[in-house]
Amino acid sequence: MRLGRILMVMIMAGAAALEVIAQEREQNNPPVQSEHIDIAKSVRIFPNPAVEFVHVRIDQFKAEDIKLSLHNIIGNEVSTETEIVDEHEIRVRVKDLASGYYLLAMKDKDSKFTSTFKFVKK
Repeated sequence: MRLGRILMVMIMAGAAALEVIAQEREQNNPPVQSEHIDIAKSVRIFPNPAVEFVHVRIDQFKAEDIKLSLHNIIGNEVSTETEIVDEHEIRVRVKDLASGYYLLAMKDKDSKFTSTFKFVKK
């Protein structure tokens, strides 16, 4: 019985110590998720639903620095043509794709920004 109490006290002390460490880490390294959300909100995908093309407007990055990949709803990558329209806009051809939901994954290698956006192809 006494061994069980000692073991329980040690477990509770360990859990309390882990909680203190986690709180200190959070204070010293605040999460940058809000910054990620703000950048993701500055990306616009239009028109949605799309028929022939989807335009990707990226205000915070240069279009030439962005790598796009298109995936169907189950995650398989789909090849398609992309074209840089101007410094902050990319056009993706979706005319030959089947109707349905698609995921457009974006990655900027310099800032390590990654995000995925959903759109509908009519």
